[in-house]
Amino acid sequence: MIGPVAIVAPVGRDGVERVRQALGRRPVDTAGLSVLEAPTYRWHARQVEGRNLDLGSRDNIYDSWEPRLPPGFGGWVFVGSMRPDRQVESATQAAKAGLLAADAMRSYVAAAPAEARRLLELCDWYFCNREEFAALGGDLRQPERFRARWALVGLVVKSGPTGLAAYTEGPRIALPALQTHPVIDTTGAGDAVAGGMLARWLLTGGRPDGLADALTWGVACASIAIEGIGLQALAAATLADLETRVEEVRALSR
Repeated sequence: MIGPVAIVAPVGRDGVERVRQALGRRPVDTAGLSVLEAPTYRWHARQVEGRNLDLGSRDNIYDSWEPRLPPGFGGWVFVGSMRPDRQVESATQAAKAGLLAADAMRSYVAAAPAEARRLLELCDWYFCNREEFAALGGDLRQPERFRARWALVGLVVKSGPTGLAAYTEGPRIALPALQTHPVIDTTGAGDAVAGGMLARWLLTGGRPDGLADALTWGVACASIAIEGIGLQALAAATLADLETRVEEVRALSR
């Protein structure tokens, strides 16, 4: 079984109840959730042909927030999309993590390239879409060279409706995306891939031979996530729903 899952993040008083409602009775430690007077992070986008067109964000909550990981934490850490300086600070504190993974956000990579690259230096695993990969100087014809350059254990490049590819010292693993379910909101699909993959992989022992299976669960989580606005679809999904979706991904991958 996976040990306690903890969240370390800032939220304004205007959004704390919505966060608690979204978590419900799930076994998540919220002691690291900092409730601040600043407004909760807001990101605006418009869906264009299945992708988000970034229309700007309001992120001044990061000006008054310092991430505080549990001292000496040795579990797995996933640093989600946020302002790169806060990502770097979180990753620096996670130096003793058993595995450190992070995600990218195109607008932040463009606005703070130095911090984005510093994050790469600290990570074991990195998740990004094709646009973010290119913004970081990656060549889509040679993703393995990018992985080696930054000494990453693993690199996952997401390609929206065409699926994803994972690069490690072993063979490349490519998985298609499910296109048989409605797409309502693609926001958070990448985080769902990472969260689902890492949780499944940790649960099954984190061995190299379990990576393809773990990625399948990540793709299934993303497929569910985009069926609703925000967290609606994920919050309503049951384990049985997820297992059914995993089987669909497996069938499509054969």
